[in-house]
Amino acid sequence: MIAVDTNVVVRLLTGDEETQHRKARALFEKNAVFITETVILECEWVLRYAYDFTPTAICDAFNRLFGLPHVHLENPTAVKQAIQWHASGLDFADALHLARCQHVDRFVTFDAKLVRRASRLGRCPVLRP
Repeated sequence: MIAVDTNVVVRLLTGDEETQHRKARALFEKNAVFITETVILECEWVLRYAYDFTPTAICDAFNRLFGLPHVHLENPTAVKQAIQWHASGLDFADALHLARCQHVDRFVTFDAKLVRRASRLGRCPVLRP
């Protein structure tokens, strides 16, 4: 199994640099690939800000990538949940943070928008301090 960096995933998803795209594709075709949550989080940011991907396009790209047979995620349950919540309007980073906190009593934030949007998501209430 190999682990990949953000730039490898971005090249695979965007195809914006042909040589690197081919190499990234070959890696995913010939190896079991491990992708960390930090790489996923960075990929979402790069796709959104550098490539102007919409949340829907990001979710679609992630679902296709993470559905490949040899792709393994650090925490597949949390990542799947974060993608679903992101598709329904929650910021991806907030969604991933919240998905990883479902085992605690509450998630505390100063972000009033997050409190409103996450009020009915998951088992962990999102509250202001």
